[in-house]
Amino acid sequence: MTRHVLVVDHEPQLLRALDVSLTAQSYAVVTASDGASALRLASSKPPDAVIVDLDLPDADSTDVITGLRSWSSVPVIALSEHAAPADVVGALDAGADDYVAKPFAMEELLARLRAVLRRTDRGGGPRTVTVGDYAVDLTACTVVSDSGRGETVHLTPKEWQLLATLLRYPGRLVTGHQLLRDIWGPGHDEHSNYLRINISGLRHKLEPDPAHPRYLITEPRVGYRFEPSGDKAR
Repeated sequence: MTRHVLVVDHEPQLLRALDVSLTAQSYAVVTASDGASALRLASSKPPDAVIVDLDLPDADSTDVITGLRSWSSVPVIALSEHAAPADVVGALDAGADDYVAKPFAMEELLARLRAVLRRTDRGGGPRTVTVGDYAVDLTACTVVSDSGRGETVHLTPKEWQLLATLLRYPGRLVTGHQLLRDIWGPGHDEHSNYLRINISGLRHKLEPDPAHPRYLITEPRVGYRFEPSGDKAR
């Protein structure tokens, strides 16, 4: 099975070298040179692993990792040339699985990539959450009807990120501020209309009665929560 790896680095020469080396090892490689592009690519086609530089021009050292962790458990290897110990700790606390200092031997990076992928393989089967009449597979990034026909529900990348984030915290409030920061990035705190539009889209696709939601609940002026049982909506 071909593994898909997203590589994020601001150095064009290193990005090309990683692309060539990983492709030679039979990985399918997608590259990005900034954090916004990385998160957009990851949401449109979820990778099997991410290698990300902590020194991106448009993001703090942990922004990409935090953004990924808001909806995905994909293995992440962080890279940096000038990171202080506190930066390394911050990256690991944000959700990185491993850290490699630049410059590095390509053989070491490849070995660490194989190691994080092995840990993923041992992590068990798909994590599936039921939302009403739908089964949401958080590993395969699919939503399938349980009606017996097995119909697949298409979600936009932002709808998927929003749904996956809420499903990570069943029964718990997730603030609008956190959702906007993690999904759309810093500087979008005032764009609550983004949340309303995408929540509405999810309800029309997943709720039995979108006008009276049972699973994707609004907490007025605060945020949203996923109610697994569907019987505690307000």
